[in-house]
Amino acid sequence: MGKFVVKETATGFKFDLKAGNGEVIATSEVYTTEAACLKGIESVKNNCVGEIEDQTAENVVAVKHPKFEVYTDNSGEFRFRLKARNGEVIAVSEGYKAKVSCLNGVESVKKNAPEAETVKA
Repeated sequence: MGKFVVKETATGFKFDLKAGNGEVIATSEVYTTEAACLKGIESVKNNCVGEIEDQTAENVVAVKHPKFEVYTDNSGEFRFRLKARNGEVIAVSEGYKAKVSCLNGVESVKKNAPEAETVKA
């Protein structure tokens, strides 16, 4: 079972979604308040049902929000970002060397986020 871990940073609050094995699957932006961070977690839970828009494909098929966008970063690694119904980015992944690993990360968010408990670091 996954969990959302809320952490206070120098400038606010952020969360990490961790899989049952403790690996970080997705991370949030830094929110100014803990309440806003908790709303971000609820947004991930509500929006993680989205389809995948593969922006690395030759012919990108646009998908409506909410969605996971799979893309390559400047260093050539695969990443995903979860966008809410309003188009806001609500969680991002680490970089993956292989596209299949990135897609597995998306599936892990879909599996873990809906029932994940929220804890403080």
